[in-house]
Amino acid sequence: MGSYKYKYCMCFTRKFRSPDAQPPPDVRAAYLSFNSDVHALRRFLSQAQAEHPADVDRIHALLTAASGGHGIARLVTRSPAPAMPTLDDFFAFLFSPELNPPMAHQVHQDMSAPISHYFVFTGHNSYLTGNQLNSDSSDIPIIKALQRGVRVIELDMWPNSSKTNVDILHGGTLTAPVEMIRCLKSIKEYAFCASTYPLVITLEDHLTPDLQAKVAKMLTETFGDLLFIPSSDPMKEFPSPAALMRRIIISTKPPQEYKEFVKVKDNQNGSGNIADLPDTGSLRRIDSNADNQNGSGNLAVDTGSLRRIDSNADESDGKDELDEQDEEDSDEDDPKFQQDTACEYRNLITIQAGKPKGHLRDALKVDPEKVRRLSLSETQLAKATTSHGAEVIRFTQNNILRVYPKGMRVNSSNYDPMNAWTHGAQMVAFNMQGHDKALRLMQGFFRANGGCGYVKKPDFLLRTGPNGEVFDPNGSLPVKKTLKVKVYMGDGWRMDFSKTHFDAFSPPDFYTRVGIAGVMADTVMKKTRVIEDQWVPVWDEEFTFPLRVPELALLRIEVHEYDMSEKHDFGGQMCLPVWELKQGIRAVPLHDRKGNRYKSVRLLMRFDFV
Repeated sequence: MGSYKYKYCMCFTRKFRSPDAQPPPDVRAAYLSFNSDVHALRRFLSQAQAEHPADVDRIHALLTAASGGHGIARLVTRSPAPAMPTLDDFFAFLFSPELNPPMAHQVHQDMSAPISHYFVFTGHNSYLTGNQLNSDSSDIPIIKALQRGVRVIELDMWPNSSKTNVDILHGGTLTAPVEMIRCLKSIKEYAFCASTYPLVITLEDHLTPDLQAKVAKMLTETFGDLLFIPSSDPMKEFPSPAALMRRIIISTKPPQEYKEFVKVKDNQNGSGNIADLPDTGSLRRIDSNADNQNGSGNLAVDTGSLRRIDSNADESDGKDELDEQDEEDSDEDDPKFQQDTACEYRNLITIQAGKPKGHLRDALKVDPEKVRRLSLSETQLAKATTSHGAEVIRFTQNNILRVYPKGMRVNSSNYDPMNAWTHGAQMVAFNMQGHDKALRLMQGFFRANGGCGYVKKPDFLLRTGPNGEVFDPNGSLPVKKTLKVKVYMGDGWRMDFSKTHFDAFSPPDFYTRVGIAGVMADTVMKKTRVIEDQWVPVWDEEFTFPLRVPELALLRIEVHEYDMSEKHDFGGQMCLPVWELKQGIRAVPLHDRKGNRYKSVRLLMRFDFV
């Protein structure tokens, strides 16, 4: 038992006793259920904890190892373990995130389906160190993203000041540039440090033909055999993550010369349907001066001639139009593209990006002869899913939909990803430097499948009924599963924080918020009572969550320190994919606001599915 002294009213001292972490009643009951019975211990592991048979053997051997300090005693720094674990050893095992984690850390999903069948961990403007207006461009944010398992890196390519080389920066802003070659070298070094599955580089192209040729040379010379070059053009189906392990693939729009070639070829084949092209032109352009004079306050980004529309604008105009420029469109189509340059650059493109102009129906048109990638802003997606939700899901069954933040998010904040995920969007692009609730959801989602950056889409997003019907995330859905979550206790703050970090005059008053992020019907947050003046709070409270779409539900966990007069202090957070939770009593490590794991802070919880 520890004691803590706090100064009070300048001249007085208050002394608080804080007991060490003690096993809660459920842990004691579990221990008594097997106590000296080896077979009962195995039953507890296989039934109450629902461990895989191989894990039952491993954990059983760990808990019952008796000699040479090879068991739980050595791993949790307790006294040498007897033939059967003591209550303290058993409790130490359960409260260890390394030995008793809330989810598995191995890739376990089928990785042989086309990439379009997976959600992919995707970054937006991956090179920016801060806001979207005047922060520096650097390879450091790219390295950090790759270390976190991000599998899609975005680079905005612009000519440098002398027009002789290529810089990476957010065009039309005051962001400082970084040389493209520096970014490519860092990508090569760190591409597979966290995942061996394919890395996608999306290129926003604002280059002249000679600089495109230079980029093609940079890519091939820097990446060498790591660079995947597709053999068929166009592709009828994307390759699988398993087929592209430790490969780098390029995604961008084809050069203008190639687009014209495809258009002529399609016309010769009798198609004549311009909406079938992967990219047939730009969306509506608006004079920036007119926009500035109307007092709308909307922000011009990328170029002076493009407008980003606020998410609340034009929601009820009744028009079936895309009213934002795709951020990947160049300022203008250059008629001087040379055929050899176009082919050299185009041959490297595995995922062709494009965007038919005008109407949502055209943008979402599915061509059975070729697959492509479509980019929509969060605003466009909201409109598309409201008016054409079924078409969005049908499109994403074989094609790739990338969603990016609206231009108004100049502070690099993010949007709620759930609408995109529930409609099958694979590449939900986030500002990885925008440390907010939305990014914590993103990080939690991609803890699934061993954190490899690819998560298999649920089957219901890939199925089409006999009459063309698809999943409706906004429909009336039955409860599939009920998740019961019990919050026992927490510990570790006393090791990771100073005694006055949360309160200058007393130990902290912790409470926990637990909830679900998912489809609208599943989304909810609940909280425990406040435990006053305790570094080792014991709540022992249970919550029940009926789930209609557990396959896309995330368990949100937050700890706060109650403050009567000010904003409550942050004590840690964790976000976990519900479909990957391990049943039983588990130790849940907590992270800071940026997603960095605390050294010692953890919760003891129990998860049960009914």
